[in-house]
Amino acid sequence: MSIYINRTLNMRRIKAIGFDMDYTLVRYNTENFERLAYYSMIDKLIENKGYPAELRELKFDFKKMIQGLVINKNNGHILKLSLSGKVKTCYFGNKKMDFFSMQDVYGARELDLRDPDMVSLDTNFSLAKGILFADIVEYFKDLPHIPSYAEIADDLQAMLDRCHGDGTLKDEVAKNIAEYIIQDPELPRLMETYKKYGKKLIVITNSGFPYSKLLMEYAFDPFLKDHKSWLDLFDMVITFSCKPRFFTDKVGYLKVDPETGLMTNYFDKLETGVFQGGNAAKLQKDLDLSPDEILYLGDHIYGDVVAIKKTFNWRTAMVFDPLIEELESIEKARPIQREIDADMAIKRGLERELNEMYAKRIEQNIKMDKDEKDDLFTKIDDLNATISKNIERYQEHFNPYWGEQMRSGLEETRLAGQIEKYACVYMPTVTDLLRNSPRTYFIPERRILPHEK
Repeated sequence: MSIYINRTLNMRRIKAIGFDMDYTLVRYNTENFERLAYYSMIDKLIENKGYPAELRELKFDFKKMIQGLVINKNNGHILKLSLSGKVKTCYFGNKKMDFFSMQDVYGARELDLRDPDMVSLDTNFSLAKGILFADIVEYFKDLPHIPSYAEIADDLQAMLDRCHGDGTLKDEVAKNIAEYIIQDPELPRLMETYKKYGKKLIVITNSGFPYSKLLMEYAFDPFLKDHKSWLDLFDMVITFSCKPRFFTDKVGYLKVDPETGLMTNYFDKLETGVFQGGNAAKLQKDLDLSPDEILYLGDHIYGDVVAIKKTFNWRTAMVFDPLIEELESIEKARPIQREIDADMAIKRGLERELNEMYAKRIEQNIKMDKDEKDDLFTKIDDLNATISKNIERYQEHFNPYWGEQMRSGLEETRLAGQIEKYACVYMPTVTDLLRNSPRTYFIPERRILPHEK
């Protein structure tokens, strides 16, 4: 895989590199983990919210959701939005709405995601919530007495939070860690390489220390060459950081004893050790670095990327694991895309001919040749049919419900636009950095604007 560059990033200037843990340093088997979350939420909805026990008969379908979608709590829809915030695909329960029904509801208006009725599904950890929301809406569709869609969405979020907070998920991961966590020997090699180049390495995670310790030991310790423990590798570990609040609020730091887990208030200069809470302002001040000397890598577009750019303007990198499958699909579908592009070029030529015929008739009063006109229309209709079939063939290589992650037809998705706007670079996994020297100067290719083609 490669590093994809939106803006210049001079790694020679980077003195400190911060990393999120979940889905950044530590890769999950997403399908297994979200299946666990899905059925755990069902149990808690039944036990704590009085939902019907028949929900246990629902079947988890991992393909039903992708990152970057939006729940509309007001009407029970799940939406795929374009860069401009327009609805491109809409599901109500498990049924995809046709174009005209979708237009009746949303038209061409742009949705404002600051609306409390809009819930973003922007991380891998949100997939099970989206899948279960669609399944519960489908279950209640034909029943006379149902919770409101907003209540369903709120109950799901509450139960998901409880699953993360009460040990339901973490305890299962601890018992069967190989089922949920992917080991990658290149990850410790990358970190030790950066350490040799004098980079300060920092973990900033919303997970607590016991869970972080469990995952980091599993991911790092068996493969370390120059360090005894992952704790020796990282200069600082900041747990329960509560991102994005870490970048916006002035929460104090607690010092964590890694042997006992005991915590004490901490007011001194941040240098080394394990901490809880805290804020980015003190971290940057104590590092004595400028914003363009700090790089942060994370998987959450808002909590890890947008929040940083809007507050401290650190350099940012987005780790987007679904890009692995997306790139494979793009490569497989590339021959079909070439056919579509070729047919579109022919179609544009035919439409120019047709427009010229109409221009001569309207502007110069030259009689139009009916047979020639009909022949052009026939050729264009035939091309449209071929292009439509090829588009269907192309989409078969991608998610069966939503298609491409980063595109919706000719347009970028909302998520793709956010990554482009706020992430200096993006990549499928952290270890893709191994292809480049820690002194690499990442420079984007010159982008061709429509008028420059």
